Amino acid sequence: MAMTIHVDIVSAEAAIYSGQAELVVAPAEMGEVGIAARHAPFLSRLKPGEVRVKVSADEVHPFYISGGMIEVQPHLVTILADSAIRARDIDEMAALEAKRQAEDMLADKSGKLDYAQAQAQLVDAMAQLRTLEKYRKGRG
Repeated sequence: MAMTIHVDIVSAEAAIYSGQAELVVAPAEMGEVGIAARHAPFLSRLKPGEVRVKVSADEVHPFYISGGMIEVQPHLVTILADSAIRARDIDEMAALEAKRQAEDMLADKSGKLDYAQAQAQLVDAMAQLRTLEKYRKGRG
């Protein structure tokens, strides 16, 4: 049996996941990180994207997070997400609509645009759609 690490994923709305895992993969600010038991402690900001919690060789739980923080201790990983959702619960139609709206905002040349907000909305929608696509491929 592989060594495990305790994982907590929480958002402002709710606790999303709590349990043991062999490996956690998260989209840290400087690149994707993989964390296993007895990992060196660190703290990092997270980008929007997919967090994968590998419970066993046959069981992986994918989550979408919109950003946040990750704290790693030798026997504990805590992800404090701005918002988080299980990949299977992502609303594809809402994500596609958010992507379309962001693209429309970026295409608007009238000068009334909050470019940073539109760009962040587009990044968020694209990350949700990528997470959902990976989840569906993994199940197929």
